[in-house]
Amino acid sequence: MPVTPQAGDKVADRYLLRELIGRGGMGVVWQAWDETLKRRVAVKCARPDDNEAAKRLKKEAQLAARLHHPNIVPVFDFVEEETACWIVMEFVPSRSLAQIVADSGPLTPEDAGSVGCQIAAALAKSHAEGVVHGDVTPENVLVTDDGVARLTDFGIARALWSDVTQTQTQTVVAGSVRGKPKYLAPEVAKGRPADEKADVFSLGASLFAAVEGQSPYGEAEHPMAYLARAIEGHQETAERAGRLTAPLTALLEVEPGSRPGAAEAHKLLRRAAPPPPHVREKLHDGRTLSLAPLSPLQSLTLRLPRALRRRRRPLGIAVGALVVAAAAGFFVSLSLSGEYDGRRGTDVVDAKSSATSATGQAGSIGDARGADPCKLLDAASLSRFGETELDPDYAEINRCDALVRNNGGDEVADAQVYFEAEPDEFDSTVPTRRVGDITVAAFQRDGDACVRAIATADRKQIRIVGKRFGSPAPDPCELADAATDHVVGILDDGPVPRRSTSPAATSLARVDACELLDAAALKRVPDIDTRNQQRGYGSWSCGWSSDDGDSEVFVEYSRDNSLEDDGRPTDIAGTRSYLSPQESSDDSCVVRTPHRTYTNSVGDRTIELFQLTVYAPQPVKQLCDSAKALATTVSRNIAEQLPVK
Repeated sequence: MPVTPQAGDKVADRYLLRELIGRGGMGVVWQAWDETLKRRVAVKCARPDDNEAAKRLKKEAQLAARLHHPNIVPVFDFVEEETACWIVMEFVPSRSLAQIVADSGPLTPEDAGSVGCQIAAALAKSHAEGVVHGDVTPENVLVTDDGVARLTDFGIARALWSDVTQTQTQTVVAGSVRGKPKYLAPEVAKGRPADEKADVFSLGASLFAAVEGQSPYGEAEHPMAYLARAIEGHQETAERAGRLTAPLTALLEVEPGSRPGAAEAHKLLRRAAPPPPHVREKLHDGRTLSLAPLSPLQSLTLRLPRALRRRRRPLGIAVGALVVAAAAGFFVSLSLSGEYDGRRGTDVVDAKSSATSATGQAGSIGDARGADPCKLLDAASLSRFGETELDPDYAEINRCDALVRNNGGDEVADAQVYFEAEPDEFDSTVPTRRVGDITVAAFQRDGDACVRAIATADRKQIRIVGKRFGSPAPDPCELADAATDHVVGILDDGPVPRRSTSPAATSLARVDACELLDAAALKRVPDIDTRNQQRGYGSWSCGWSSDDGDSEVFVEYSRDNSLEDDGRPTDIAGTRSYLSPQESSDDSCVVRTPHRTYTNSVGDRTIELFQLTVYAPQPVKQLCDSAKALATTVSRNIAEQLPVK
């Protein structure tokens, strides 16, 4: 790479430089084309003074890459060269807050409050993960044309500062004092290192400048004058801040101990001047997202691309496989009992529970059948991973998917959200963090899958899965973290939103799966004890097992777009069904029976079905004969409970 990069140069033989879009004391920024993932990116060229500065820069980039939040510009890559380092970030079509003020004059308190609320949410997230920005200024706040604010350059300035460097960009480096003095916290001006409270002060100073047109330290001809005023604690009085006056006063407290943290700053700003509705829709109501560093688990219900879909072993049967994992240092409990409220399906989803807006405890799922998993996913919030689309009707009724496609339209990744009847229980080896009334757990990555789990305030669980289908594709952990951020943001302020409509009169969603087989029918499978009943989420699945666990019958409602490749055709109560011997294990047989076909909310043809699996130490033919007989009973009992299709 030449000493002075030019349009047409490549970084790391991958990022094609197209246009110079920014220049500052800490480097230059190019719009570039990622030839591997076929997307626009922003690449920042920084020139560290020495090897130590380069090491610091790499470390800061690694820290920034951990942050996944809709108000943070994510770091994708870091490239080291002899004379420069390149930080590859998401390209955000936007102007900086400083540019907006320079072009159009000071902002209204409402507009500044919207920006501040979003950046406070970003800081709350980063501080929860132990990452201090260290350079919150109007230059590092990007605002899109529709008002979405993004914080960029985490730690980059701090990594490049050295004790002997001064620039012409009003960055003061004098002894241990480092930063842009117009926005510097008093304690940092006095020589203390920047911390979370210093970030909050700098946010307040940036918002003050946005509405007042000047630093809270007033106007001065020399950067050192600002530094002196910061040390003295001298601040100007806000004249134009209006409804932002009180929160700005709090953020600009001279004593850091009296200053709010980022999460509290977010609440103060949100109460005073929340983002407008169109911004809240894009950013899950602008809620604070304060998650711990999330690292990935083994996959449970992981979905394949449409062309490659195969069924999974039912959730209620997954306990055995997970108990094996206990030997690796953690225990997962998947008891599915005692969740259903005893009412018939036609009574569970009433007009109140199906309302779009939910009432109830923050962080709760609430009425199981009324909660909508699709309202916890937002395709737009995942758009940085590629073209995204919600798939509301695939697999279990308690599940929703967001598909990610590449430029060619191929599905390359998937984010899943689904509800579970009870939370898992973990030992100390599983990282967890309390966020309001919920607990967020992270599991180690398993190949192309990452799993996150949220124990809700009402003792249920939301599982989030990031899955990729090949390469190139988004990192599944980044995808899972981004989806989890959105879920936690919604739960931070209320319960899971309700489904907009009740299920169709003929839908299996209205039927209790545990009422479909009785003791007489279950006698076909040896040693099944009907007292060993596992009731799944919403009573949309049910399992019966023997005392020793060697035998089990499991019924689950599901959805698909095609069943032709899911076994050999068979007849179940006059309905063309599909039989799949030894699919889940050598001692298993699966029957899938369509119940109805409909067009879902996004226009896709969808098959609603029930899936019945028998596990027992028997010959395969005997297993499948039992599965067919039980499926026939299930089909007839469903027909008795639902109106004629």
